[in-house]
Amino acid sequence: MKRILTLITVAAVTTAATTPQNREDAPEITFDKTVHVFGKVSQHSPVTYEFKFTNTGTEPLVVSNVERPCGCTTPGWTRNPVMPAEVGYVSVQFKSKTLGAFSKVVSVVSNATNSPVKLYVQGEVVPRGTDTGTPATDHPLTPGQSN
Repeated sequence: MKRILTLITVAAVTTAATTPQNREDAPEITFDKTVHVFGKVSQHSPVTYEFKFTNTGTEPLVVSNVERPCGCTTPGWTRNPVMPAEVGYVSVQFKSKTLGAFSKVVSVVSNATNSPVKLYVQGEVVPRGTDTGTPATDHPLTPGQSN
C-alpha cells in the first residue's frame, strides 16, 4: 500500500512539473482586446478584424489552432512561433448572412499558460445599403449571444 501511494505521489509531482500551466518559463498570450464590435454591417458582405497579441511569457509561443463556431467565421493566425515580447495576430472574418444581432466566439489554442483564449466579434447585420458604420448598440452583446 505504501508503495502504491509513493508511485501515485511521484506521478502527480512529475505531471505537475511538466505541465506548462505550472512552469514559470512558459509562453503567455496577451491580447490587446478580446471583443470587437463591427457595428452595423451589410448582409452578405464579409467583414474582418485582426486581434493583435503579444507573447508576454519567456518561451516561444505557438498558436496551434483557432476553433470557430460555424461556417460563418473564418480564422487566420500567425503560424510561426512568436518569440517573447514579439507580436502576432488572429484574424476573424465574419460572413453576414442572417439579419439581426450577432456575437461569435473563436477559441485560440496555443502552448501558452492561459490557453485557450476566447475572442468575440459582434455587431448587427442589416439589409444591404443601410449600414452606417456606426455601432449597432452602445454595449456589446453578452458573450455567447448569437443570431
